[in-house]
Amino acid sequence: MAACALLSRLSPLLRERLGCRVRSFSCAVPCSQLHRAEGAAGLSGKVDRFGGVTVNLAETGLPADISEHAFSRLLQDSLVRWKAEGKMAVWLRVPISLSRCAAAASAHGFTFHHAKSDHAVLALWMGEGESKLPGFATHQVGVAGAVVDESTGKVLVVQDKNKTKNAWKFPGGLSDPGENIGATAVREVFEETGVRSEFRSLLSIRQQHQHPGAFGMSDMYIICRLSPITYDINFCTHECLRCEWLNVSELAETSSTTPITSRIARLLLHGLEHGFDKIDLTMEELPAVYSGMFYQLYHRQLPVLS
Repeated sequence: MAACALLSRLSPLLRERLGCRVRSFSCAVPCSQLHRAEGAAGLSGKVDRFGGVTVNLAETGLPADISEHAFSRLLQDSLVRWKAEGKMAVWLRVPISLSRCAAAASAHGFTFHHAKSDHAVLALWMGEGESKLPGFATHQVGVAGAVVDESTGKVLVVQDKNKTKNAWKFPGGLSDPGENIGATAVREVFEETGVRSEFRSLLSIRQQHQHPGAFGMSDMYIICRLSPITYDINFCTHECLRCEWLNVSELAETSSTTPITSRIARLLLHGLEHGFDKIDLTMEELPAVYSGMFYQLYHRQLPVLS
């Protein structure tokens, strides 16, 4: 800290006598970080089982005002060390406050892999031949809930607001990260219609590429069958123009709907007439190979052995 105070007092004098620009140093930055910024300590990161190293710049203690030049030298020294250690790849997580470090990294061959609201991740392949690094997730998952009242043969449908065609559809929306498909369907149905429901099965999956609503990426649209717990409608007027309990048979034949909704309506009609076991893909939760984790498996029910 004493060294920092001395530099602060000397900076104006040096600028005056030497006619050059001397960068001011903040006393809030420990001198150990300045030492590291000069490249003596190098960058540290977490090594994965694939021979890669992940560096989170928000956790390395870099000075907040580190220059592109200083970071470039630090990164260069680190790359030489990682190469000598036989590392196959480097993942660089750059917080938005240090975005200039991304520009410096690009000069060493790093490219953008993906970005989130507060950081970007850059990657560099250092192994032999073409890069074997996996691409970032390229799909969004949309989920809709077909809430079927088996006692009346009716299904809950909505018409979206601000659409060119007021077509009947099942309420739904995008699944949140870490959210199960069934939970998304139940949540979206309640948010749009005010009806509470419970998950029963998966009915269909639609895959579409170059989807305009997914920033040109691929889209998975999943429709689930739900059973109603409540029946009174209190729909969201910001998202929906109309919301009704409609006869499944009417939905299967009306022209005021989309092709996928019409197809699923016919599927539901078949289930009402012949049993939902003929159309359902039910869910079972099973333990994953990773300790303490579980996954959801969807499939037709196996016959019961006598």
